This record gives sequence, C-alpha cells and structure tokens, in this order.
Amino acid sequence: MNEWTTVAKRYPTLLLALCLALFATQALAQAPDQLIRNSVNQLMGQIEGRKDYFAEHPEELKRLVDESLEDIADFRYIGASVMGRYFRNATPEQRTRFAEVFRQTLIDTYAKGLVTFDYRDLRVLDGAGSRYEDQASVDMEVVGTNGEVYPVSYSLRQNDNGQWKVVNVIVNGINLGLTFRNQFDQAMRENNRDYDQVINGWAPEVGTEELEQGRGA
Repeated sequence: MNEWTTVAKRYPTLLLALCLALFATQALAQAPDQLIRNSVNQLMGQIEGRKDYFAEHPEELKRLVDESLEDIADFRYIGASVMGRYFRNATPEQRTRFAEVFRQTLIDTYAKGLVTFDYRDLRVLDGAGSRYEDQASVDMEVVGTNGEVYPVSYSLRQNDNGQWKVVNVIVNGINLGLTFRNQFDQAMRENNRDYDQVINGWAPEVGTEELEQGRGA
C-alpha cells in the first residue's frame, strides 16, 4: 500500500472538504459563497483528467496547493486558534513556526487527497450565513460515490484588507478547528508544555470512522 492510498483511507472526506477552498485567486470583492463556488470550479479544472500526472509528480502538486493556500486561508489566525490558551505564552518565533508547520502539514495532506478521493458531486449552497459583518459561513455538500452526503461548512472572516479568508471547516458536524485545538492541548500536556517539542512533532489527524459518523462519534 503506497502513501497515497494510506492517506486516502485515513482522511477521505476531510481531505476533499478542506481542499475545495484552495484554488481561489482573489478573495477581495467576492461574496463568501461566490468565493467558495469559484474555488470549487477552479479545483475541478485543475484536477480533471490529471490525477495520474499529479500522482507521479507530487511536488508539483504541492507547489500548486501552496500557492493557492496563500490566497484563501488565514494561517496565522488558524494557528493562533489551534494553539488556544497556549498562544499567549508562546514566543513570536514559536507562533510563526507553528503556523508554518501547520500549513505545511496540511499542504502535504491536501495534495495527496486531491488525487485519491473519489466523489460523485459537489454542491455549494446559495447564500452565506452571517452573525457579524466581518464573519460568514458557507455550506456545501459532498456526495460520495456510495451516495453518502457529507455536509461541509466553511467559516470565513474578513481581514483588514477586506479579503475573505477561510479560518475553519466543519465536516459532517465535526469542528476541525476545535478538534485540532484539543489535539494541541493534549500534546502540550503530554510533553510538559514544551512548545518546541510539540511544534516539531505536530501531526494532526481525524479518523475516517469519526468523520463518517459525524458529531457525537
């Protein structure tokens, strides 16, 4: 079993769901739901008919994902959220390094998932929910080849430049940001709050069974 197959089995829905927002080129002046919809359309164009090519050239796909992530995800915000209560006492260097480690981990995972996950349909629902002017949520449905429908909800926030950025994803009722935060907290407790050791060993994961069962699994 090669590494692509292994990752696909461990992260089938998570990989696809999080990757759908990777390929937007400009968040400015786009409504949040249109941003996600454009991202999905661009993703289809990037991957369609080229899975075998990217499977043989993983570094090229990683570079593509890396460039795309810069436009759609606020990794400094995500990193601070995942570190949670430990963020305050981390040094500026540790904060920056964790954001980069977290980013690189997801780049590697997403790139592998893009060429391995099979799905039947992707449906970005119209409209975006919002409690505040600078926050929004966009809902989507991922239909697997077995007909199973997995609801996905993107959380976005508008930065100081007016750009909408993805800051969290909820897959089948499972809040991934919260899941990663709990994993970081557990790692800190298990390693006597050694920031450097936790950052160096960071390897977030959400199991296939947990995602398929959804909230309450």
